[in-house]
Amino acid sequence: LVDRSLNAVWHPCTQMKHHESFPLVAISKGKGAWLYDEQGNALLDCISSWWTTLFGHSNPQINQAITNQLEKIEHVMLAGFTHQPVVELSEKLSALTQGHLGHVFYASDGASAIEIALKMSHHFWQLNSKPQKKKFVCIENGYHGETLGALAVTDVAIFREAYGSLLQDVFTVTSPDARKARQGESAYDVAIQAAKEVEQLFAKEHENIAAIVIEPLVQCAGQMAMHSPQYLKKVRELCDRYQIHLIADEIAVGCGRSGKFFACEHAQIWPDFLTLSKGISGGYLPLSLCMTTDQIYRAFYQDQMQQGFLHSHSYTGNPLACAVAMKALEIIKTENLANNAMKMGEILRKELAALHSPFISTIRGKGLLNAIIIQHKNAEASWDLCLHLKDLGLLAKPTHGDKIRLAPPLIINEQQIREAVAIIGEALEKLAT
Repeated sequence: LVDRSLNAVWHPCTQMKHHESFPLVAISKGKGAWLYDEQGNALLDCISSWWTTLFGHSNPQINQAITNQLEKIEHVMLAGFTHQPVVELSEKLSALTQGHLGHVFYASDGASAIEIALKMSHHFWQLNSKPQKKKFVCIENGYHGETLGALAVTDVAIFREAYGSLLQDVFTVTSPDARKARQGESAYDVAIQAAKEVEQLFAKEHENIAAIVIEPLVQCAGQMAMHSPQYLKKVRELCDRYQIHLIADEIAVGCGRSGKFFACEHAQIWPDFLTLSKGISGGYLPLSLCMTTDQIYRAFYQDQMQQGFLHSHSYTGNPLACAVAMKALEIIKTENLANNAMKMGEILRKELAALHSPFISTIRGKGLLNAIIIQHKNAEASWDLCLHLKDLGLLAKPTHGDKIRLAPPLIINEQQIREAVAIIGEALEKLAT
């Protein structure tokens, strides 16, 4: 199967030649927090398939939700039609924001949700007689997707180097990355300093800026950099003062993974746009969405078609995906999984620290978004470590250089955390040989 895949499938975000030394893993089935390869070997899934499978694999409640919905309607276009799953999901999501974000526009993937937020912000200012407000602000090392609009507000070099000539110009401001703290400074101090740069930019360019886009708390693709919630508070205040939209990209950090359903809740603020994908469907079906305010929705509620939001996807609001998302919201609530993410994340970081490995430079995380920074003479030791982990029965995600990312499903328990750390300890010992 691996050879056939290499010959026929062009895998995403991959240098295919690397699979000569880092083999594909052929998966035959999954159950709970475990995946099983073609040989029947069990692999503890600490990748969650790019952080999507919040409830592990083959969750019986979601399986049943899909079966139930299949008996009703599998798909109907959302232009000119509606259906119960999309209405109920939208109402439940709005309620989770206490009504602050009461309108939901649907797509199929995270980058598309970002495209929606960018276009909606741009069009809003046109409708409000401010067409010059069309520039966007992104954060250093931020990542928001790989379609052209989303890539324009992404500041990860490997993505921009190949396609930068296709992209619109944006403003890039300093990341509030807590690692920038100098002696005697805290993550709070770094956040305040970074927010001052935003203030200076807004003061100068607010008449030209439509929106700023931020990954709340954790820049996942940007080296798993983490920042104080105070940054969100300050930027929210600045956006209000200078009439600039705040876009919160919660595609990776939302749906309970940070320890609260929305990462913005840690800062006690609401953005003008909030995007979700990944975990919203529990990793089962493609679904993404952009939530926004009544003020923005009303700007498009006009007589002329040209004043409507001119954007669509064939599978917008797919009933199957929406039924799954409704069940996902129910599971997160009834099983208290956001709290479990916070608790298990703390245990994971404590157990990793107790390894006292000379190869671990730093451990950082928020909820079940975690990174281990490796110090080793081999600059690509993170890849070697992940190969050892796979051989020992654990899946983790290496990054280019010295980091591995650990984002297990929200259902993971303390025993599985300890098992994962024991495997990591054994794999670290193999780096010494």
